[in-house]
Amino acid sequence: MTSSRSQLGQIKISPAASAAEEINAYMAEQEKKSLLRFLTCGSVDDGKSTLIGRLLYDTKLIFEDQLAALTKDSRKHGTNGEDIDFALLVDGLEAEREQGITIDVAYRFFSTPKRKFIVADTPGHEQYTRNMATGASTADLAIVLVDARQGILRQTRRHSFIASLLGIRNIILAVNKIDLVDYSQDVFDKIVADYQEFASKLGFKTIQAIPLSARFGDNVIGPSANLPWYKGPALLQHLENVPLESTDDARPFRFPVQFVNRPNLDFRGFSGTIASGSVAPGDEVVVAKSGKSSRVKRIVTWDGDLKSAGEGEAVTIVLDDEIEVSRGNMLVAPEARPDVADQFAANVVWFADHALIPGRSYILRTETDQVTATITDLKYRIDINSFAQEAAKSLDLNEVGVVNISTQEPIAFDPYKSNRSTGSFILIDRLTNATVGAGMIDFALRRASNVHWQALDVDKASRAAQKDQKPAVVWFTGLSGSGKSTIANLVEKRLSSLGKHTYILDGDNVRHGLNRDLGFTEEDRVENIRRVGEVAKLMADAGLIVLVSFISPFVSERRMVRELLDDGEFLEIFVDTPFEECAKRDPKGLYAKALRGEIKNFTGVDSPYEAPEHPELHLKTVGRTTEELASEVEKLLVEHGIIFNYDQSSWSI
Repeated sequence: MTSSRSQLGQIKISPAASAAEEINAYMAEQEKKSLLRFLTCGSVDDGKSTLIGRLLYDTKLIFEDQLAALTKDSRKHGTNGEDIDFALLVDGLEAEREQGITIDVAYRFFSTPKRKFIVADTPGHEQYTRNMATGASTADLAIVLVDARQGILRQTRRHSFIASLLGIRNIILAVNKIDLVDYSQDVFDKIVADYQEFASKLGFKTIQAIPLSARFGDNVIGPSANLPWYKGPALLQHLENVPLESTDDARPFRFPVQFVNRPNLDFRGFSGTIASGSVAPGDEVVVAKSGKSSRVKRIVTWDGDLKSAGEGEAVTIVLDDEIEVSRGNMLVAPEARPDVADQFAANVVWFADHALIPGRSYILRTETDQVTATITDLKYRIDINSFAQEAAKSLDLNEVGVVNISTQEPIAFDPYKSNRSTGSFILIDRLTNATVGAGMIDFALRRASNVHWQALDVDKASRAAQKDQKPAVVWFTGLSGSGKSTIANLVEKRLSSLGKHTYILDGDNVRHGLNRDLGFTEEDRVENIRRVGEVAKLMADAGLIVLVSFISPFVSERRMVRELLDDGEFLEIFVDTPFEECAKRDPKGLYAKALRGEIKNFTGVDSPYEAPEHPELHLKTVGRTTEELASEVEKLLVEHGIIFNYDQSSWSI
């Protein structure tokens, strides 16, 4: 180290302590410290690499041989005359030194008595924006550097916007090279005002503006005498004290399976790194894609079994049951499952020279999964200067847009804003294998292709006569969680016990097939009901009693289905359960997500439900059993002549 006490020297150990004890004490001390990941970003030549080099130098974290090499390299490649060029400490590539710019992302670890740090030095050149996004993807804080002579530039805005998209909520606005404007407070205040004006739209939690000179060390690790008007913290002081969000227990358990570990016939475990939450032996877990559940039997590591494991730990989990789990799947908390869908909306940062064009096929890769994907719709492009949403047919290099994506197979994910590990992906060109884009998932669309039905030539009346029943569409409508599907399922079981021919069209099931290409906007909900109405009509034409369980929130669409059918064939049943009761039941965890803003266009929360005014049956569910409610439906079917020639005692199953 340079002429200062070492990190080991900061720990008090008795003179008789062995070297091993000293090292162990040092390691124990380090483990207690919090870890802050941050990056430097901004425009070209704003001094990002110089700042990191100066920070390491002033905190006495450069070894003597490194300092000697840096001094030598400064004479050859430096831009500061006889002075040390601290940028060369992190700009290690020959091309970087020749051009005087950062090209790749350089990571450095350092530690102070208060905290540990991992810093990513990212390139400022527009051509290497993808590398900046890489560095920002794991960071907790971004230092946005601005040249005091230049002020806010386009790349400053782009990097700030990308940092916001990637979930960074703490910003340090480092107004660098303040020495070149005579340490002017007016210049500093103007830059801060300009930055806060546009950054106020980006959702940052904290923005700390600091005037500094990376070359001369002003305000880097301590207050500068050249800036008496500045009363805020120095850079290192703020880095040591900025609060970090605790995520270990705040987020639900997510364990992306990276490898099925089976060294012999007696052992089968699932290896990976816990993305969020914690787990312990005995905990129930669910396989995200299949929904199968089991319990954790063991948590295995190289050093032995663990009593529990949390976020960031690499472990092998052994389950009680031999259930199918493969790479690309996830073990998750049963009470808070991720989305599993093959259609979703996402923000995309485009990295390639050739444009993103909807309709092209790419390889989509998540933390552990890989599927073929297509951009089905480019909803809009975001202007970096104004953040306006612009209509566009393509995305060019370094542009940001909002898209809809369809994958060949369903993937398991969370919205990026709730889990950066399980909500991010990259897009890979199928021909060149180059990474062409990075994405942050917003919400699932749950879409699919149409299913076409063909009516047969046999008359509806003759088909119904063969079945000894009258064809009908029994339409259950109500809020999510109101009990529609439960009641419809019990009614079908009782009809089946009588030998009746039935079919249930359930909202969730149909969205996995016929209507999986539809989302939950008002337009898509209209199309959803239109398609289901046409299918229900065809099934009624086949002589079936069709039980339809859909939220179907709009009066006009339910009326449309009624008009598709013959008189007396459409029976509307309003399953009336108050919103508060539905939200309390929340069998799929959807209300909780919707109320947190994680699901868009959710009926009853941010999308309306229009209750039927004159349904054939109004079922008020609170305080009543499913059997009682089903019996009322059965009486309705009898009254309308849908079923006949039966013994009423047979309703009980």
